[in-house]
Amino acid sequence: MSYEFDSRLEHAATIPSSYYLDAAVLQDEYRLLFGRTWQLVGHAQKVAEPGSYFTATIGNEPVLVVRGGDGELRAMSNVCRHRAGPVAYGEGKRPVLQCRYHGWTYGLDGALLTTPELEGIACFERADHSLPQFQVAVWSELVFVNLDPHASSLTDFLGDLVGDMAARDYRGSRLAARKDWELDCNWKVYVDNYLEGYHIPIVHPSLFREIDYLKYRTEEKGWYSIQHAPLRRPDRIRSENPGDEAKYFWLFPNLMLNVYPDNFSTNLIVPLGHNRTLTVFEWYFRDPDAAKCEVDDTIAFSDEIQLEDIEICEAVQRGLRSSTYTSGRYSPKRENGVHHFHGMYADAMGITRR
Repeated sequence: MSYEFDSRLEHAATIPSSYYLDAAVLQDEYRLLFGRTWQLVGHAQKVAEPGSYFTATIGNEPVLVVRGGDGELRAMSNVCRHRAGPVAYGEGKRPVLQCRYHGWTYGLDGALLTTPELEGIACFERADHSLPQFQVAVWSELVFVNLDPHASSLTDFLGDLVGDMAARDYRGSRLAARKDWELDCNWKVYVDNYLEGYHIPIVHPSLFREIDYLKYRTEEKGWYSIQHAPLRRPDRIRSENPGDEAKYFWLFPNLMLNVYPDNFSTNLIVPLGHNRTLTVFEWYFRDPDAAKCEVDDTIAFSDEIQLEDIEICEAVQRGLRSSTYTSGRYSPKRENGVHHFHGMYADAMGITRR
């Protein structure tokens, strides 16, 4: 595939369709993108106590996040060193970690403790078979893991995002709900769609009525971007202050943070295959029990928008398979966020830019 990224937005063409259709490209993305960036894996509430754990997958790498008996939070491989069985499923709390295949047991720090019926084996030291460790860090009670031992810290990666999010204090917010959606498109189709408000007047009529579209803008900042959506006459987006706005943060390559006056939600985009994608929505409120009606209304409005996005994203994936289409052009006014993503994507994938 021949593709050169043009840094000049006014001259650039979008990523060619082949990058959305080729299964081999996804394997490179697992290694070069998902294997080298900070990935959201869960909430710190799940691992608040010693022995508590949860599992996740980054790209095609099974990951286990554990709170040790010493209070330390660790991320490690969820693959047993014996025959690649799963060390843990789901989430829970245990004094030790036992493989669900042959019963090899590990400490909460990943050290191999017991190996049933291994008598007679030669040249074997348990200390050499601990579970491999990954970088782990917490920001705003969200747990992130990076598979790359040489990657910069989460703080460095987030950069100014910490300050940009701090304008509203969501500390202490609790998980109100989670929904998983699967759709038939490449993960980049969904990210492209998220990164521009250009489609809102056509695809999202209810959202269009809530915001001041003429003042909608996208701000590019390092490894992330912010879509500013001033509220015009909010009805389904609650706001008590004139001039409030919704902010849609995107963190490279696949995390969205949707920030509203009274709540925020995360939207994690997970490739299930080169033409299949999982989107994981989680909503956070300060007191979800007391705000049940508000939570229900927020989720209902989000579901409406998500169904509209699924329909158009799946249609785009079908269009990308057309023999008449290779790539398109960007709207300089409305699609700078998409161009920003494609530039970082090109750099990560080793694609030449000019």
